[in-house]
Amino acid sequence: MGLPEGFRWGVATAAYQVEGAVHEDGRGPSTWDVFAHTPGRVRDGHTGDVACDHYHRWPEDVALMRELGVNSYRFSIAWPRVQPSGSGAANPRGLDFYDRLVDALLAAGIDPAVTLYHWDLPQPLEDAGGWMNRDTAYRFAEFAYRAADRLADRVGMWITLNEPVVVMAYGYAFGVYAPGRTLMLDALPTAHHQLLGHGLAVTALRSRGARRVGLANHYSPAWPADPSSAADRDAALAFDGFMNRMFTDPVLSGAYPDLGALGGPGLAPYVHDLDMSVIASPIDFLGVNYYQPTRLKAPPADGPLPFDMVDVTGYPVTGMGWPIVPDAFLSLLRALRGRYSNGLPPLYITENGCSFPDEVGPDGTVDDTARIEFLDAHIAAMRTAIDDGIDIRGYYAWSLLDNFEWAEGYHPRFGLVHVDYETQKRTPKRSYGWYRDLIAASSK
Repeated sequence: MGLPEGFRWGVATAAYQVEGAVHEDGRGPSTWDVFAHTPGRVRDGHTGDVACDHYHRWPEDVALMRELGVNSYRFSIAWPRVQPSGSGAANPRGLDFYDRLVDALLAAGIDPAVTLYHWDLPQPLEDAGGWMNRDTAYRFAEFAYRAADRLADRVGMWITLNEPVVVMAYGYAFGVYAPGRTLMLDALPTAHHQLLGHGLAVTALRSRGARRVGLANHYSPAWPADPSSAADRDAALAFDGFMNRMFTDPVLSGAYPDLGALGGPGLAPYVHDLDMSVIASPIDFLGVNYYQPTRLKAPPADGPLPFDMVDVTGYPVTGMGWPIVPDAFLSLLRALRGRYSNGLPPLYITENGCSFPDEVGPDGTVDDTARIEFLDAHIAAMRTAIDDGIDIRGYYAWSLLDNFEWAEGYHPRFGLVHVDYETQKRTPKRSYGWYRDLIAASSK
């Protein structure tokens, strides 16, 4: 079986990771600006102030994508560019940038796929409680309306949220990402408020003519450390609910999974009448972000969570130390189909990629054979899923460019294109040519 007609081969980036220009054209501060400038939060004190300077160098980057042969580009709109205070009238200069980018992409034969929220919450909203505050969901819907009002006539694919579980867990529960709060299980309201914001944004986007709307979730297959241990199996089930199901069940099934294993009051105190019907507003697709599986064991009796994460061993690893398990990717796709049956919308692989310590060699090239092997194996797993009858309509490699990798700063390199951060010189890696050839061959 071949790829579906109209299959999207793409690349992806996120605003704070590539744009830079954090003080230009009326942009306000985001939680990541504040977090990155707080000593000790980001490795070696790196910030996204300049990043890949995509805000100024976007014509060069669009040309790289055109040469690559992708027919879609997934990027995010920086909320602080559009609404510096997080609410109110749109900042026209901020939207002008995305206007120019969208027009250039379309002229190059590349469909824009817009993500509205890739973690850069306007700092004034965080000062008012951030995603712990229910009002942020309504502010997000307003932002969605403003963005779509300008762009929906040309943007055919909209992603409301990117990986809301990461915002909840790493941003509010564990404190390793912006805004750096350590609420542990008291961070659960951020899950509901993000999902409510998603549902409200779906309505706002459609009101302005958005044609295809979905969200992108992070998924990690949960493996018990000892499959024969009931306690480890329970730990894996608890993690699966926390990581995978909490942000998918409500959207596709209209109800949260059983979160009793997490302890505490759960989400019931935060769910108002009609919230679940808003969250379950029909979507046109589900974005799947996959990097690695997770192995779980039972926690100590005084542990703050009902699971402990342990290393996945026996597999090669990326530069981040993440296990490379393409079969887990295939099992994830099959599990999604099995869990949601007829309620599963078409899937897009909205992120998949790897980091390695790539360097430009003496001959001026970047030989990233390990990345080619990673992508080849995962795309093969995706093709097997398609052959199995799973409706997958696109694949977006993470990422087009090496970029600011959150708390790890500029150390990890995920790009198909190497970026020298001192000079901003772009050097396509060997994987760039491999992906270009793959796309060309698949279109024949």
